Amino acid sequence: MCGVIGVVGNNNATEILLSGLKRLEYRGYDSAGIYVNDQHGNDHLIKRVGKIVNLQQAITNEDSGITGIGHTRWATHGKPSQSNAHPHFSQDRRFYLVHNGVINNFAELKAKYLTGVEFQSDTDSEVVVQLVDYFAVTDQVDALTAFRKTLQLLEGSYAFALMDRQEPDKIFIAKNKSPLLIGLAAGYNLICSDALAFLDQTDTFLEIHDGEMGIITKDNVQLTTLDNQPVQRQPYQVQMDANDLSKGTYDSYMLKEIDEQPAVLRRISEYYYSSEQDKLAPQLLDDLQKADRLYIVAAGTSYHAGLVARQLFEELADIPVEVQLASEFGYHMPKLSAHPFFIFLSQSGETADSRQVLDQVRHLNYPTLTITNVINSTLAREAEYSLPLCAGPEVAVASTKAYIAQIAVQAILAQKLGLRKKIAAASELDVAQQLGLAANAIQTIVDQKDYLEQLSHDYFAQQNAAFFIGRGNGYAVAIEAALKLKEVSYVHAEGFAAGELKHGTIALIEEQTPVVAFILEQSTAAHTRSNVKEVLSRGAHTLIISKQSLAQEGDQLVVADLDERLMPLVAIVPAQLFAYYTAVERGNDVDQPRNLAKSVTVE
Repeated sequence: MCGVIGVVGNNNATEILLSGLKRLEYRGYDSAGIYVNDQHGNDHLIKRVGKIVNLQQAITNEDSGITGIGHTRWATHGKPSQSNAHPHFSQDRRFYLVHNGVINNFAELKAKYLTGVEFQSDTDSEVVVQLVDYFAVTDQVDALTAFRKTLQLLEGSYAFALMDRQEPDKIFIAKNKSPLLIGLAAGYNLICSDALAFLDQTDTFLEIHDGEMGIITKDNVQLTTLDNQPVQRQPYQVQMDANDLSKGTYDSYMLKEIDEQPAVLRRISEYYYSSEQDKLAPQLLDDLQKADRLYIVAAGTSYHAGLVARQLFEELADIPVEVQLASEFGYHMPKLSAHPFFIFLSQSGETADSRQVLDQVRHLNYPTLTITNVINSTLAREAEYSLPLCAGPEVAVASTKAYIAQIAVQAILAQKLGLRKKIAAASELDVAQQLGLAANAIQTIVDQKDYLEQLSHDYFAQQNAAFFIGRGNGYAVAIEAALKLKEVSYVHAEGFAAGELKHGTIALIEEQTPVVAFILEQSTAAHTRSNVKEVLSRGAHTLIISKQSLAQEGDQLVVADLDERLMPLVAIVPAQLFAYYTAVERGNDVDQPRNLAKSVTVE
């Protein structure tokens, strides 16, 4: 969940590193640092706690270089501090290293090889750079050989960038389970955890696969396996405009991305319906049709999108569905059906919890599909099939537009599978039309910002806890709504099935406790309203979000009607804005909430 970057062969290395770190700050922001070398015997290491701006303020005009590495951190080993910040360096200051990932056996390696070393940090990463130095000195070998020997001892995940003061025109790299790309520019080269870091420098990138290492110079890339077998791979173009990463006139990415949701739904419809060529491969639909059960594997917001999709697949495609938390499924795999099909949902396509499940499933030879916003990501590349979300870059840590994109793409997939299986429900639902209606409905909601800001002030800003309730898809929305509020506002929020309140949760209701109820389906509307009365009688401050055909006088927010199975596309948007405005009023950093990172690349 850290950001790793590097540049070799450019006189503006310091500025390029700072710019790249700013674009990768969503991956971690408790500390940051850079190491640069001018290839003439002068080098500089600058590290600071906190956000990139603190690092930027510490850098002077003298801190220039031609080659350098940088890092923005999300702590896994050791608290945020200047000594724990990357880059880490060897005892003799020859080697400098940045790392994303977790080394599981660092303590054993430290005890076996490095008892005489005085460590400067509490991190697993420093063990790696000290090991490289140990082998270089003890075995009297060059940096590449020492690095390879170190890598062969490591257990865990890593994306490394290593520099050697004796060879300052090179960056040594290695990857296992953590993302890393090589950027190919005019007269210089780059490395990064995410192509977003350097879209202003190049649109041409080269993938590094697990178990590979290499040497990058300004005009050459040399990749090998850990046992020194050469690797040849063609670069690819990233089809994205660097301007898409700009906040424009917005104060935050989160608000910008909420406002982009109508456009996202229209873009998805255009991609999957307007093209002459069907974007769903016939073989994908064949394998789905052969399956006797779907397993949707995801984490966080993606898991909540999977909960919504379960009803879509079961009703439109007539197939049983299980939605599984990736972090649990990988180590507590349930008894599988005879012919399972696995769908992995991930905004980044680099979610470590999901990837370890994908690894297991591939070894069992089951068909797999990744639905992600980053089509060249690890999960997309390693699954048998992949489908894009078409949401555009999502920079704010709290996911908004990727959530509705995941629901929309799964709805399209469920309907097309149902049509192939000749399921009546699939032919009765016009998903393309529904996505258009949802886009219009969301636009109506985001146009009511003043009202939603006032509701946020009245219900949440001064509270320490809030509850969201619903039934069916309303329950699925309640869980996601609670996550959004707690992520960015730090208000303790929980989502509950409305009928479960009386089985224990109602004990938590106190005077003025906010309770938001989603009333989105005909069959349970009366029951949910009864639950609202139960908490109201115990002093709760209730807020009802209802679909138009089920609305009653006094409902605070009424949203347009869609097919009940797709109501979460619209109903979640007020909750996203409640989270945003509550966080703003409480003075929080909306885009980069405490303790969180966007791309969770460690288990």
